Amino acid sequence: MLKMVGELVVMPLLALAIILAFVRLARGPSLPDRVVALEFMMAVGMGLIAVYAIITGQLVFIDVAVVLALISFLGTVAFAYYLRQRGSVTKEGRDYQ
Repeated sequence: MLKMVGELVVMPLLALAIILAFVRLARGPSLPDRVVALEFMMAVGMGLIAVYAIITGQLVFIDVAVVLALISFLGTVAFAYYLRQRGSVTKEGRDYQ
């Protein structure tokens, strides 16, 4: 039952979420919008990996999802540092260019 729900409901919905996030990534009006879309795609990708691990019963894929989460977090920190150095973020609030 869990395998069937995962294959027929969860996986297609997560794939649709990745497609919609890719549209935002391509059309995003600003750089932060594109980075948020990329981060969302990474999070949904981790969800896909976790669902696949549950469906197949190979829990080693959960380790892959954890490593992907760590890499994604480092990317977010690097982007925030980049925006801070560029001067696009002020102490008073957001001032994206």
